[in-house]
Amino acid sequence: MIQLVLARHAKSDWADEGVDDHDRPLNDRGRRDAPAMARTVVRKGVRPEVILSSTALRARQTADAFARAFDAEITEQAELYLAEPAQLLAAARAAGVDEVMVVAHDPGMSALVSRLADRDERMVTCAVAIFTWHEGTWDDVDATPPDEFELLTP
Repeated sequence: MIQLVLARHAKSDWADEGVDDHDRPLNDRGRRDAPAMARTVVRKGVRPEVILSSTALRARQTADAFARAFDAEITEQAELYLAEPAQLLAAARAAGVDEVMVVAHDPGMSALVSRLADRDERMVTCAVAIFTWHEGTWDDVDATPPDEFELLTP
């Protein structure tokens, strides 16, 4: 079984205009939504073996909430910051395990979710897309429709 969990970072704080985009933290809503969404994903029985996160502060803070819920380690990858769909999928494939979560940014997240779901989907902040292929390998992911797909929004 291959399971790909894609999470867009939770809502970030735009209050301080002087903060670099990469260094923007979560706002109050984001700090509430991330743990709540993590609990929702756990209730669905989803527990990725690996969590990959963009190095941006808002993505790392979101990934931390999921890591606590899954009791999993986070691997930060600079190339996930504002990554294109192909980069996001390549990172998941390269993780070397069958169940992977990627926490990153739009527009790459929405584009990848839309491509894999074969329909237009928008990843709002803290949305989580869960794709499951019951058979096959990572090589089949981009060529075969998933057996299951669910989009969770806060």
